[in-house]
Amino acid sequence: MTVRTTVVVGATAVALATGLAAPAMAAGSDTHAATRQAVRAAVKDGVPGVTLTARDGRGTWSTTAGVGNLRTHAPRTADDRYRVGSITKTFVSTVLLQLEAQGRLSLDDTVDKWLPGVVHGNGHDGSRITLRQLLNHTSGIFNYTADETFGRTYFLKDGFFAHRYDTQRPEQLVAVAMAHKPDFAPGASWKYSNTNYVLAGMVIQKVTGRSYGEEIRHRIIDPLHLSATSVPGTRVTVPRPSSRAYSKLAETATGPTYDVTELNPSLASSAGEMISDSADLGRFYSALLKGRLLPPKQLKEMKTTVTIEGIPNAGYGLALLDRKLSCGVHVWGHDGGIHGSNSVAVTTADGRHSLAFNFNGDWSGDTDAVVEAEFCGG
Repeated sequence: MTVRTTVVVGATAVALATGLAAPAMAAGSDTHAATRQAVRAAVKDGVPGVTLTARDGRGTWSTTAGVGNLRTHAPRTADDRYRVGSITKTFVSTVLLQLEAQGRLSLDDTVDKWLPGVVHGNGHDGSRITLRQLLNHTSGIFNYTADETFGRTYFLKDGFFAHRYDTQRPEQLVAVAMAHKPDFAPGASWKYSNTNYVLAGMVIQKVTGRSYGEEIRHRIIDPLHLSATSVPGTRVTVPRPSSRAYSKLAETATGPTYDVTELNPSLASSAGEMISDSADLGRFYSALLKGRLLPPKQLKEMKTTVTIEGIPNAGYGLALLDRKLSCGVHVWGHDGGIHGSNSVAVTTADGRHSLAFNFNGDWSGDTDAVVEAEFCGG
């Protein structure tokens, strides 16, 4: 079951209204034949192409299917870099937890302590919301990507092609959210909101004096040697090797297909702007779950989950989703969607078996079936 709140992907009106992707997870063993079959089924279902890498005790395995370019029919490659959308959130959460471990902040600090007056208006009150509530989506803060005008401007065809290169500052994105009422009182419920992680990125800058992207590079990318991973800021292209990304840019999954590879990812900010590849994502989540990035106390906090209403056998931590799969295996990770790109990265609790993959189309394909096949054998 996918906990999908993908906003920047163009598949349905709901998808366009809600997120840079909340987590998508599914099931558990390691039969690669079943995984290969699930990847091919996604292409048969309409996904232009898939790239996937898995790692377990026997080594690293990759597979691809479909094409990376609909015009030239060039295939996807195992080394393809792609926009990872909301997988960015786990990197952001990791940085904040490292700062907590260093005594530079507390997750029980209010948003107002670090960003006074930013979360204010229409019932929003940053003095009542903690950093922890940002990270586990219990803040009640409105999701800026659910704003109808924002959706028409950046996710539907006419708006996208007119505004794909616009630069958005984090403060502008938060202001969109503040024009709406909160979804609920802080701590009263759970609802995925990209605004939470835009604010988390702003807190990182306030605490450290450096952008969230600089902190991610310094604390995660460089130490783990994630050579394919980057925080692009306002760069509109995806580094090579990479494939093209495709979307319907519509409220339905039918109609023309558009190349949406080039865009200014500042519209996603610290909620979803990063770029990576499947090998790097597997390395990151494995290192995280093995305790290489966080002390035990902070890793325990990250893995402390809240219930996601309507999604059985799943809980959301601090940008880390725990999913009990059909064969009983638990996988931890996140998914991410942004224009023309749908990605999933998960690992077992011990970090020994990881999986990451990307669809270069945002309107079809069953990501859960791929995870199920890899960890449960079909």
